Amino acid sequence: MQVYSREKAADHSAANAIAGAVAAPLERSCAGQDRIVVAPELAGIERIEARFRGKGFEPHRHDTYALGVTMAGIQTFRYRGEARFSPPGNVIVLHPDEVHDGGAATEDGLTYRMMYIPPERFLPATAARGRTLPFVASPVVDDPRLAGLLLEAIGSLDETIEPLKFDELVGEIATALLDHAGAPQARAGRLARPEVLRACDFLRENLCRQVSAGDLEAVTGLDRFALARQFRQLLGTSPHRYLVMRRLERAKGLISAGESIAEAAFASGFADQAHLNRHFKKALGMTPGRFAALSAA
Repeated sequence: MQVYSREKAADHSAANAIAGAVAAPLERSCAGQDRIVVAPELAGIERIEARFRGKGFEPHRHDTYALGVTMAGIQTFRYRGEARFSPPGNVIVLHPDEVHDGGAATEDGLTYRMMYIPPERFLPATAARGRTLPFVASPVVDDPRLAGLLLEAIGSLDETIEPLKFDELVGEIATALLDHAGAPQARAGRLARPEVLRACDFLRENLCRQVSAGDLEAVTGLDRFALARQFRQLLGTSPHRYLVMRRLERAKGLISAGESIAEAAFASGFADQAHLNRHFKKALGMTPGRFAALSAA
């Protein structure tokens, strides 16, 4: 789908940049053991590079947009009832709360880079265009410009990015997704963006305590049923799942930094290690122990 035909020069430049990124620096990526490299967290957005032979993840779902670029090998996954395949240079677009698995389609193995963007980060761009969150029908997109934006935002993994530049890249990524999504989606009534964002802030600030529906009613001024509807419409998930996923993000960061799984569970608001294990596998398609081993590798 040629969404950016009016920008062929930019496409050509982006394609050259992608070709360079996919070539020499990644020659070693499909050799050796499986691993995940987690970049420093940036404004609540996770960025990774993963390398796998065979099956990488069991079926799971995120409450974020999972956006990435296949760097080497053929990436395969089941999504919305179909087997999908992505060659190097293609963009992966997975929507919040959509079940998927993932792995390498050939014995050569697979390397890809991904970033996980909370839906609320796209709300300024969607509001400016009078749109709801973008839904891109195809999860595998051949768009050199979008691939270039994602690789620039993901960066070199071991370096941080200037916050202003990163915000601008996220805005451009949102705009590209809206273009791929096509016609505006139907809207029903007023969208309570400020109230939902206040709830998100409150949940992130209270990961380690029990949050009740009454707490969120007090913070937002919406009753629990209206808030649940607005959360689903704006962010594609529920308040409780949003809270669990933020706890998992903190646990992943602690495990990557070398903390024990039990310590990470306690520091992230889970009742115990077993509680973390259940949510971790359900949401991320692997156990905390396997994630720890891959991170250490």
